[in-house]
Amino acid sequence: MDFSMLRNLISRYCVGEENWVDNRTVYIGHREPPPGAEAYIPQRYPDNRIVSSKYTFWNFIPKNLFEQFRRIANFYFLIIFLVQLIIDTPTSPITSGLPLFFVITVTAIKQGYEDWLRHKADNTVNRCPVHVIQHGKVVRKQSCRLQVGDIVLVKEDETFPCDLIVLSTSRQDGTCFVTTASLDGESSHKTYYAVQETKAFNTEEEVDTLRATIECEQPQPDLYKFVGRINIYLDGNEPIARPLGSENVLLRGATLKNTEYIYAVAIYTGMETKMALNYQSKSQKRSAVEKSMNAFLVIYLCILISKALINTVLKYLWQGDPGRDEPWYNGKTQSERQRHVLIRAFTDFLAFMVLFNYIIPVSMYVTVEMQKFLGSYFISWDEEMFDEELGEGALVNTSDLNEELGQVEYVFTDKTGTLTENNMEFIECCVDGLVYVPLSVCNGQILPGASGIDVIDSSPEPAKKENEELFFRALCLCHTVQVKEEETVDGIKRGINQGKGTSFYISSSPDEVALVEGMKRLGFTYLRLKDSHMEILNRKEEIERFELLEVLNFDSVRRRMSVIVRSGTGQYYLFCKGADSAIFPRVVSGKVEQIRARVQHNAVEGLRTLCVAYKMLSPAEYEEVCHLLTSAKLALHAREKKLAEAYDVIEKNFILLGATAVEDRLQDQAADTIESLHKAGMKVWVLTGDKMETAAATCYASRLFRRSTQILELTTKRTEEQSLHDVLFELSRTVLRQRRSMLRESLSGLSNDFQDYGLIIDGATLSAVLKPSEDGSSGSYKEIFLDICRNCSAVLCCRMAPLQKAQIVKLIKASKERPITLGIGDGANDVSMILEAHVGIGIMGKEGRHAARNSDYAIPKFKHLKKILLVHGHYYYIRIAELVQYFFYKNVCFIFPQFLYQFFCGFSQQPLYDTAYLTLYNISFTSLPILLYSLIEQHVSMDILKRDPSLYRDISKNSLLCWRIFIYWTFLGVFDAAVFFFGIYFLFDDATFTSNGQLMTTNTQMMFGNWTFGALVFTVLVFTVTLKLALDTHYWTWINHFVIWGSLLFYVVFSLLWGGIIWPFLNYQRMYYVFMQMLSSGPAWLSIVLLVSVSLLPDVLKKVLCRALWPTTTEHIQTKRQCLAVERSAIFMLSQTSSSIGF
Repeated sequence: MDFSMLRNLISRYCVGEENWVDNRTVYIGHREPPPGAEAYIPQRYPDNRIVSSKYTFWNFIPKNLFEQFRRIANFYFLIIFLVQLIIDTPTSPITSGLPLFFVITVTAIKQGYEDWLRHKADNTVNRCPVHVIQHGKVVRKQSCRLQVGDIVLVKEDETFPCDLIVLSTSRQDGTCFVTTASLDGESSHKTYYAVQETKAFNTEEEVDTLRATIECEQPQPDLYKFVGRINIYLDGNEPIARPLGSENVLLRGATLKNTEYIYAVAIYTGMETKMALNYQSKSQKRSAVEKSMNAFLVIYLCILISKALINTVLKYLWQGDPGRDEPWYNGKTQSERQRHVLIRAFTDFLAFMVLFNYIIPVSMYVTVEMQKFLGSYFISWDEEMFDEELGEGALVNTSDLNEELGQVEYVFTDKTGTLTENNMEFIECCVDGLVYVPLSVCNGQILPGASGIDVIDSSPEPAKKENEELFFRALCLCHTVQVKEEETVDGIKRGINQGKGTSFYISSSPDEVALVEGMKRLGFTYLRLKDSHMEILNRKEEIERFELLEVLNFDSVRRRMSVIVRSGTGQYYLFCKGADSAIFPRVVSGKVEQIRARVQHNAVEGLRTLCVAYKMLSPAEYEEVCHLLTSAKLALHAREKKLAEAYDVIEKNFILLGATAVEDRLQDQAADTIESLHKAGMKVWVLTGDKMETAAATCYASRLFRRSTQILELTTKRTEEQSLHDVLFELSRTVLRQRRSMLRESLSGLSNDFQDYGLIIDGATLSAVLKPSEDGSSGSYKEIFLDICRNCSAVLCCRMAPLQKAQIVKLIKASKERPITLGIGDGANDVSMILEAHVGIGIMGKEGRHAARNSDYAIPKFKHLKKILLVHGHYYYIRIAELVQYFFYKNVCFIFPQFLYQFFCGFSQQPLYDTAYLTLYNISFTSLPILLYSLIEQHVSMDILKRDPSLYRDISKNSLLCWRIFIYWTFLGVFDAAVFFFGIYFLFDDATFTSNGQLMTTNTQMMFGNWTFGALVFTVLVFTVTLKLALDTHYWTWINHFVIWGSLLFYVVFSLLWGGIIWPFLNYQRMYYVFMQMLSSGPAWLSIVLLVSVSLLPDVLKKVLCRALWPTTTEHIQTKRQCLAVERSAIFMLSQTSSSIGF
């Protein structure tokens, strides 16, 4: 069950609603309706308090602990810690408890701090002052005290405190302008309307006298949908009912603009506002590295259990000899010795588990979290990904997927606003076969001195003059553009008439602004909407007024919009504009073939096209249209369906006027970015809602398709000529034939150029491919389709619905190769694709910030994708792969000598290392060097990674965390551990007892007991694993030197202090004077140097041989760079020598 649904059910139960309905009644100003009108039923609604925090002061500790111990590693170490407390184990509970406490505490502090920030933000919002009308006066109160039914006064540039219905505004026409940037990122001004009967209530006293109720649906998370109606009681008559829709609702978080003030009534408050209902957490994405870590962890857990089991069995076999018993120093009591053998064996098994549990690196998880969290700042700080125009840089919404940026195999990208600028420029229009091409007009920027009209083909005949002007009027009237009368916006001067006015056009759609500006260049200027009348300045400098009667808004299903207007002569017009696929089937007359040919021509050129049509309405027809629309708008249930049916009836039998062409330019460096992604081994798919011809032209311009690319079409047009089955198998044979020829050429040694394929598929055909067939062969078409796609270098999916974009991504994700996918887009229609992909990237574009807010990463422009993948992704993966392998390696080095030691101490569970060493090994002695390495390591420079994208292939398919490399690191750890243990054992095996019972080496006269032996092994261990990391480091800075050599120095200083001082809080000190007298021995120093060298030798030899015999592309570049450095230094030395000789 969804959490929001559960919350609604609980709230319904708590307020005692026995008969729950899907509607609510809101009494405006809490005023009861007139007697006899309807029953007054007061309802309880939540206050306006917003809660985005996760914890409270009282539940933080239990709730946070519960969440942390849900992680397997933390829970495992908790069990080990409890076992150490319950039974007698060879190591102190501190050795497990302290690292676990450190990990839990660090994570709790981080999460607590983040939640404190959320509390702070909530308090700021909840205590914000709002103005409420009470008893005819303006009263100021805190936002959290606002209630449903309160009448709120909101002034210009103020943010709406809750979801409101507009009652009246400072404008006479009852309109107000709003920006919803905080909701969907759209900074453009949107227009909202007051109901005709309430817009005259313009003062506090008048508003307070309003008696009305609002019936509306219960809170829904959809930002763009609202169904309701207002019942207004005037003079005791029957109430006047008026429909309410999304155009009447002001959402919490939006801002009032270009309007002095408004009066509005609260309908949804607090956590029931649409903004709060959208606080839904996204599904948790897990990276391939995290999955590898968990798989490795399971292997090491099996190794741990095997070690404990082997030692337990061998212990009882060894003690089977009557002369052998439990060692005296284990301190077993008589009752413990007399327990049942199974109980003793189980206790010993647990004790061995505790002794060897350090092979599981609990600190690895906190190190990985810190690395991801701190490493994500490098993306945000990257100055190359800062956009001057937007004034913003890249954003990281989640740091859990940093390394996944280095593993991408498929890139799914939107076209408009992602590959293109979404900066529309009117190019031309075609009216009755005549083409009109004005000079450049782009989003308000008119070139100075640009004037005149360039008419291609021929001048219109007088008989066609009427259609031409009707077409221009249609585009001046059929839109939702508003005119803002200010000198500047965002510091840029923009005017309708340069030098004559200071107004400019604003709209939520850049296409509409471009069309209206294009009409201005062609002689028809849209002036304003005033008192429900749209004013146009024609070529004769005459103002024409049309009364705006109805607006049939654009939606993605109809793909068109219409307006109904009445001219000054009383004639009714219905003007419609939309996609060619939405207009042509509804046209009954006009120059259809000529206009269709021009539309096809412009689409091939990559231009965005719209068709324009109209029809005349008689007064009777208009009355019928009004009746249809009013009945649909007043419906509280299935309003959208009824409106769609009404639109379908109204929008037909058109006369085609013409078509427009608007250019959406390709983004800067978009083609270079796609080419680099191809070289890096990624396959790029374009998923767009545009026409095939337009999208294909963009694909050629962006180098997704090359001129030599053979295009394979899987479209509705082709499946109408052949069956889908035949088309799929024909395409499959084509690509398989190419694959076989490539295979033959590779076997014969020929290097002939292979044919490059590109696939184009449309949304309707994709639905047929994905649709399960009736004979049960649901997966057959999918597999053939996937096989065709695998053999294509690029795929274009056009006429795609948002859900289909997500289906495509899901289909590729679920294929047998399980590739890593990336979705990138800039609009709300791309969110489903972004959420479905392994990595989602949002573009901070002109279609709003909805995609950026729902993505894992947000970047200003498409060109920045190159660096975030080829540089940052590459580095993140290299670093974290080394971190994971290194952690397992150093823990094998750490614990395997402990395993070997049991064979020499009668399996008595005697620890090899001191408690302090066991506790601090992963926390202090070896933690900082690998953390720093994972943050700043650069195996090759950034410039090389950007210049040579093929280096990305070296790390694809999770190659650095594959089982082969994991096994190598594990065996390297086992080898090094064996060298530590047996090296010390054989180098100091000549120890004898002195007269006072001390064990001393014969040749060095050094006291040599088990703690000295363990300290020597541990010293070699710390130096080896630290120097191993130093050998793997390519990018040296003073910080590396400080941390690496500082860690070794810290270990030596700590050991001297730990064993050189009598600490009063310790009952006994095993290491007293051990480390000091060990360092005073020359052979001990020699053995440390010798064993560290022997341990590191195999890895050094392996690196040298692999670089010489089987070098990767990266290693080639590293070698070349080193040679160049040596060359430069040699040249410098020679120049210095020659200059000294010359002197």
